[in-house]
Amino acid sequence: MPAQDPHSMSPQDCLVAVMVAVSASDENIRTAELVKIQSAVNMLPVFADYDIDRMTRISKTVLDLFEQVDGLAALFGLIRDDLPERLYETAYALACDVAAADGKLAETELEFLAEVRYELNIDRLHAAAIERGARARHIV
Repeated sequence: MPAQDPHSMSPQDCLVAVMVAVSASDENIRTAELVKIQSAVNMLPVFADYDIDRMTRISKTVLDLFEQVDGLAALFGLIRDDLPERLYETAYALACDVAAADGKLAETELEFLAEVRYELNIDRLHAAAIERGARARHIV
């Protein structure tokens, strides 16, 4: 495997970044959301070869970007640059699962999910199916 540019993100880094971003979007990262992120990284096949130690750096990158004026646009630029299109719906599904993990969706989380749909060009019908699945998995 070729050496990766230390400033570029792997597809898995991008997925982690989306999950961290949706969790941080309401300025309150909850334990249930962190558990959901950790569980996804530990269990899903897309993360099979992922170096879990990268999560801290990716999380810090996301939080640093959120403090900048155009940080959200920069985050989505990185994600579009480094995430293969075949994983766009995966990113949206993971974002929905993290947002739903604590049983409630803040307005800022809903707005962030809408931004993910827009930035990754997720078809509205596909998005509705993904959202319904997340809702079904996290109902209490």
